[in-house]
Parts: sequence; structure tokens; C-alpha cells
Amino acid sequence: MKISFLIHNAYGIGGTITTTFNLAAALAERHDVEIVSVLRHREHPNLTPHPGVRLRALVDLRKEKDHPLHGRPAKVFPAAEYRHHQYSELTDQRIAECLADIDADVVVGTRPGLNVHLALQAPERVVRVGQEHLTLDNHPPALRTALRRAYRRLDVLTTVTEADAGSYRRKMRLPGVRVEALPNSVPDPTLPIADGTAKVVVAAGRLVPVKRFDLIIEAFARVAAEHPDWQLRIYGKGEEQDRLRALIESLGLWNNVFLMGAAIPMEAEWVKGSIGVAASNFEPFGMTLVEAMRCGLPFVSTDCPYGPGEIIKDGEDGRLVPVGDSAAFAAALLDLVRDDERRRRMGEAAVANAHRFAPGPVVAHAERLFQDAIEARGGGRRGTAEYGGRQHTLVSRGHAARDLARAAASNALRTVRKGRR
Repeated sequence: MKISFLIHNAYGIGGTITTTFNLAAALAERHDVEIVSVLRHREHPNLTPHPGVRLRALVDLRKEKDHPLHGRPAKVFPAAEYRHHQYSELTDQRIAECLADIDADVVVGTRPGLNVHLALQAPERVVRVGQEHLTLDNHPPALRTALRRAYRRLDVLTTVTEADAGSYRRKMRLPGVRVEALPNSVPDPTLPIADGTAKVVVAAGRLVPVKRFDLIIEAFARVAAEHPDWQLRIYGKGEEQDRLRALIESLGLWNNVFLMGAAIPMEAEWVKGSIGVAASNFEPFGMTLVEAMRCGLPFVSTDCPYGPGEIIKDGEDGRLVPVGDSAAFAAALLDLVRDDERRRRMGEAAVANAHRFAPGPVVAHAERLFQDAIEARGGGRRGTAEYGGRQHTLVSRGHAARDLARAAASNALRTVRKGRR
């Protein structure tokens, strides 16, 4: 099979980039694989592609940032998509040219706007796979409306959780499109796994409000009060850095809590700890959870939509606590800090249970999806998914009507605000 991934910017940092590189590397062991990056802003990517994976870019911002077409807004990439401001008539043109000439058997889009390009512009001979790394409910109504129209032309739509796959089946009418969960994969650890003896709690991610690192710090204050020899190390960078540093100082935790900056890859840092933590209000999947668990760390996380609840087995390989509850988070963390044997036992369970996110099982699932879609297209059929009949059709129409109303109201509000300026 020849497989092409279409990604926003392979030269940056982020969960979608990481999981795309991971899946491409695993597929490259048996298939011809390339990653097509719409944008490029530096000489080398932050992550190193597998030697068997080709990487090419369509628009090099180092040379083409001032291209006349790049100053005009994109028309194909949906306006309601979060990244629309980074797209242009130039990206529209380059993506269309790329898809028209592509010789892959399967092309995989990795975000909603690129999935729209793929659905509308890929040749009929190509299997079109749209990946969703966020969630349907997280998309604004105007974007959901645009996706309903375009996604009907996909062969396969994958989500990172079963819960989100269920949302797409209930709330969208996509006849003939196979909608299935395909979780992110994490490579097998190359270092000895953690043994649970280090008095270190580890967190990682973008330092942004939705990740609630402030709640983690507040909860850890209770741990430090009882066990002052324990540390919390936070890896990442982002807009919240100064506020988090001020919080650390106000709580007198300068000897216990450390903002470590970004670390790529994180494996060497996970294995230095004994417990992993995350307190997000919202988490489509949770790559950091899987990375930590594969390195032998039990994980304490908020039970937010959607990922953590499908990754952690509460009480067996980690703990799930209510979103926004600092006291419950601190109590769950203290349970593991106080009990060396429980921490060790849950760490062993984390390694065993997280194996389902290893490249082998995930890649085998992806290969089956791709091959089934190739065979279905070759036989003149567009997908094999059952969509649930009249009941799901009525449900999806109800959601579509509400999204259209919300989008219209939002547009009207913007018009009124512009008129007041």
C-alpha cells in the first residue's frame, strides 16, 4: 500500500504531529509512506521522521510568507476551522495540485480543514480517510455544518475515542462512510521502565488554561505539606507559564514544584518519576497518559471528555477524579504517594494495560481499515458501515438543524457588533 498523510505543519510541536509521525513510522515497516506538510517554517522538524518515511512541504513560509496569494483568505479550507487564518489562496492551490497528482492508494487527512480538502478534491481512485484528533462537540456549529456537507465524500472517518465515534454516528448523517475509533499509538519504551521508588510526580503538556496545571499545583501543595521530600515536575511551554510560576511562589512551593520547559521526547523524563498527572477540563485523547503508563507510571487524571476514561482503569492502573475538584485530585495523589506497594502494583498494571496503544495493535487496526476501504472502492462500494437506519437519520437531522440555527445566530451577532464599531 502507498499511504500519504496530509498534515498542517510537520515542523512544529503537538499531539497530532507526534501521533502522525508514530503511525507513519510503524506503517513504513511494510508500506510506502509519506507525510505531506502543508506549511513549513524551519529547516528541520522537531521530531525525526522514520528513515522510511518521506517528508515534503507544500508552502515554505521561510520563502513564501509574502507571496501575493498567501495574503488572500482560503476559500476551500473552512472559515470556521481554528487554523483558517493560517491558510490562504496559496494553500488552497498547492493542496489541490498535490491531491490532483497524488499516486497514493490511501490519503489520510489529520484535521477538519484538511479533511474537507481531501473529501472535495482527492481523485475518485484514492481512498479518503479523515482523522479527527479533537471531538465533534468541540467544533463550533458553523464548522459542524461544513463538515456534514463534506464528510459524506470520505470513505473512512476515524476518531481517537469510542465516545467520539458514537457522537459522529448519532449526530451526523454520513451514509456509506465507515466511522470507527482508531486510538493514537505510542512507541515501545527504549529505556528501563520506572520502578516507583522516585519521589517525583510528572506532568507534561502545553501550558494553557484548559490543561489546568494550576489545579495540579494547588493539589500538590497538600502533598508537599505532608511529604516535603516529593517533587512535582511540569514539562511544557505556553501562555500560562508566568501565572503558574507566580502561583508556585505564592504557595511557597519553590523547593517542590519545577517548571522544566519543553522536553522532546518525554520518555527519559517519565521514567524519572513514579506518578503521572493531568487535570484537563477537556482531553480528546491523552497522549501524555499513554506515554507515562507505557513507562511504568500509574496516572491520576480528571475524568474529562473523552480520552482519560477510555485509557485509565480507575483503581487498577490509575485514578480518575471529577473535573475541577482540587481536593479530590489531592486525595487521589496522596493515596499513591503514601502507599509504595500500591504505587508499584499500579505501575505494573499501567504497563500491561497500555500495551493496547503500542504500534502493533494500532497499526494492525489501521491496515484493516485501509485495506477494507480499498477493496470496497475496487468493488464499487463506498464503505461498509451500517449507519443505524431511520432513527439515526432523524437524530442527525435534529442536530444539523440546531447547528444551522446556532451558526446563523453567531453570524448575526458578529454583524451587529461590526455595526457598532
